[in-house]
Amino acid sequence: MVTAFIMIKANTGEADRLREGIEAIDGVESAHIVAGDVDLIAKANVDSPAAVKDIAATHIQGVDGVEGTQTYIAMN
Repeated sequence: MVTAFIMIKANTGEADRLREGIEAIDGVESAHIVAGDVDLIAKANVDSPAAVKDIAATHIQGVDGVEGTQTYIAMN
């Protein structure tokens, strides 16, 4: 199992709407609105690094209102 944390930058005022949509993506365990350099952090648990890429690059970045993402794969 691969655990990843995806930092998400949202357009102004979009964080609440985006959180619900991101949590609905298969493989995303949770999504939280946060303060700081990013607007949301999503936690994904999937079978492979390729699945992490699919979630971040295809599904999350494809959501209208997402400006960008940074993905971190947990090492433990």
